[in-house]
Amino acid sequence: MELRLLVTFEKVATVLSFTRAAAELTYAQSSVTSQIRALESSLGVDLFERLGSRIRLTEAGERLLPYARRMIDLAEEAQAAVTGADEPAGTITVGTMESLTSYRLPPLLELFHHRYPKVRLSLRPTLGDETRRALRRGVYDIGFLMEPETEHTGLESEVLAVEPLVLLAAPGHPLAARPGLTAADLASAQLVGTEPGCPYRDLFERELKHWAPAFMEFGTIEATKRGVAGGLGIALLPRVAVCAELASGALVALDWEPPFTLFTQIAWRREKRLPSHLRLFVDQARRLVREDAREA
Repeated sequence: MELRLLVTFEKVATVLSFTRAAAELTYAQSSVTSQIRALESSLGVDLFERLGSRIRLTEAGERLLPYARRMIDLAEEAQAAVTGADEPAGTITVGTMESLTSYRLPPLLELFHHRYPKVRLSLRPTLGDETRRALRRGVYDIGFLMEPETEHTGLESEVLAVEPLVLLAAPGHPLAARPGLTAADLASAQLVGTEPGCPYRDLFERELKHWAPAFMEFGTIEATKRGVAGGLGIALLPRVAVCAELASGALVALDWEPPFTLFTQIAWRREKRLPSHLRLFVDQARRLVREDAREA
């Protein structure tokens, strides 16, 4: 198997698009298609199922992907060792969620952009379950999770920070001045939230299930904050995402303590060999995310 074919296969398998893979590899789309066909021909199996305008990995493609990634990592490491290159280089595919990408990871992303320009970060916005599946399959190198559990089957993970949550309302909301709120007190309130699958949204909904409150879904954190500030309801969000609004008075914290705790974590597939640029990324994530959480 030629390394260049594996590189193309890995890229298509990661983005699940021939067009996007061609753009990221700076190839013509026809070149990507012909390389995938050449690899399939050499192996005697189909690696992708074509479903109209979409594609997905076949079982054979799923089995090949972790080996392809390991071979690419080894080739990059061998090149660095032979050429004596001191500057970290390589691609890191990172699964993460909106609240972490926007509010916890900017210092880490900025550091790699400016100090390690040869390390290419490819961010994939996914929620916890999907991130964990992609890590186990070898589609992602690294994942950032915000979960109540800190042990994940088939993965190595480290807690980087406890992620405080805050129940928010507009300053004039009827619950804003009430002390010692209980879950029952929230039953009559309109709840505003991000999409299902978001860990704090799901835990909050589960906590209030006996009172069956209805959620008004806004999808993103920014849209949720605007909805709350506009008086449309109350929302549970990570404190790190609303520090500016709390400081300005645009939003207020209600007197309710969530009965669950979330932990921001970094994870990778168990027994995965971490090449030098991945080890660097993990080390810097430990340092910067923990520093940011302490200062918040």
